[in-house]
Order: sequence, then structure tokens, then C-alpha cells
Amino acid sequence: MTTILIGVLGAVISAMTGTLWYSGLTPMGKWHMQYLGFDKLSEEEKKKIIAKAKPKMWKSYLAQIILSFLTSFFIAFVASYTVKNGGQASAVFYYVIMIWVAFTMPMIGQNILWGKSEGGLAWKRFFSDSFYNLITFLIIAVVAILII
Repeated sequence: MTTILIGVLGAVISAMTGTLWYSGLTPMGKWHMQYLGFDKLSEEEKKKIIAKAKPKMWKSYLAQIILSFLTSFFIAFVASYTVKNGGQASAVFYYVIMIWVAFTMPMIGQNILWGKSEGGLAWKRFFSDSFYNLITFLIIAVVAILII
């Protein structure tokens, strides 16, 4: 039950971190708008796209919450398993970083490699998306260790 609770908390943490990370007030948010092509649109064109996307946005947010829950649930499981079996809580951070290096970074890299981002913008997107995930994972790991 604790693992599920941490999974839910982690999904909320992920949404909050993403909202801050990709806001228009950060360099990462500005890069995000660039690789979405919003930087080349007029205010009127942006408003049209946003208005068209709004009715379907709840589906995207729901899907993202579910995906974030799965990641958080796994981090909670690793933390719980480690601590309850006598491992040091600090080992959880090693596991989280290794998961990030071995799985998250390659998946983001593959998405960018075979996607539409090119040149310097591809590297900005890679670093932005990668570090957003790392920071989110580490925050979830801290929460998991505190609860367990």
C-alpha cells in the first residue's frame, strides 16, 4: 500500500516538476516551445492551436499521470525493497541514477534521434528532457525514503 501511495505522490511530483521545468519562465520552457514550433507562430496562431487542443488535453494529462505513476511506483518499489531488506537508503539514489543512465537517457536520445529535432535544438532537448527526469526521479526517491 505504501508503494502505491508513493506512486501517486510521485505522479503529482512529476506533474509539478514538469509544470515548473517547462514553463515559459525557464530556458527549458523556451526550448520546449522552439521544438514544438511555437516560437515561429503569431499570437493568433498560438491561440487557435491551444483552443483546438484544449478539449483533448485531459486525455494527454491523464496518460502522462499514468506514465508518471508507473515510474514513481517502480522507484517506490526499489526503495522499499532495498530498505526493507537491509540495504542502505543511500543505495536507492545509486539505483535511480543508474536507471536514468541505462534507460531514460537512451530512450530520450532515441526519440530525439528519430524525431524532428535537429542540430543545437536536439541537444538542448536531450539535456532538458534528461535532466527533468533525473531531478524528478531524485525527488521521488527522497520522498520514498522518507515515507518508508
